[in-house]
Amino acid sequence: MPILELDDLSLRFGGVTALSGFTMEVRQGELLALIGPNGAGKTSVLNCISGLYRAQEGTITLTASDGTRHTLHRLPPHRIAALGVARTFQNIELFKHMTVLENLMLGRHVHMKGGVLSGGLYAGRQRRAEIEHRRYVEEVIDFMNLEPLRSREVGNLAYGNQRLVEMARALALDPAILLLDEPTAGMNAEEKESMARFILDVHEERGITVVVIDHDIDVIMDISDRVVVLDFGRKIAEGTPGEVRGDKTVIDAYLGRTRG
Repeated sequence: MPILELDDLSLRFGGVTALSGFTMEVRQGELLALIGPNGAGKTSVLNCISGLYRAQEGTITLTASDGTRHTLHRLPPHRIAALGVARTFQNIELFKHMTVLENLMLGRHVHMKGGVLSGGLYAGRQRRAEIEHRRYVEEVIDFMNLEPLRSREVGNLAYGNQRLVEMARALALDPAILLLDEPTAGMNAEEKESMARFILDVHEERGITVVVIDHDIDVIMDISDRVVVLDFGRKIAEGTPGEVRGDKTVIDAYLGRTRG
């Protein structure tokens, strides 16, 4: 059953068309890869889903665990996050002057309730909620093997660890669907292998539906259940990794033309 449906999306920036009639469904519990040459529109898809961009045409529909359907294309980013859509970014977007723990606690913000008075007093229900959020974040830190780094400022961490912290912060949201934009970008072979293992653990052990963009085709083909291929803002192929790998249209898109 689809958890997310994108129907006939078109996105334009002036005279530039980023997406044109793009349709895709993400099935509950799958690990879906979104691939394509540079400039194909992959990140634009994630930006539309998460509310950073608003497509001029088309619809995006999320089906929650209770069966209710939400039209994401009409909602601001914070409302979409509250519905269980979390993401990471191609360029790491962390609060570098804050610790790992503090960054993850910020990932819980959509679940935090209470007014100014109760927050200031830090008593009663507000205190109990804070303890519960802290417990959840500590569990995510343990899951991502970040315990030795929990009190370190993020800006002082190695690049690969910052990538892990960004994924951990997204997990702190307790998402139904996780959008990963180039999670292995800039990593060496060992770091890529570690990240791929974490993505699989998130998907399999935590049961989270994952949509991932990555330029490392070997990583994508190893971890994904299904692959959607874009070129010039259009879907040109879809199927299992084996089916897509041998698709002539996909091969031509990657190898048959010179890209800027």
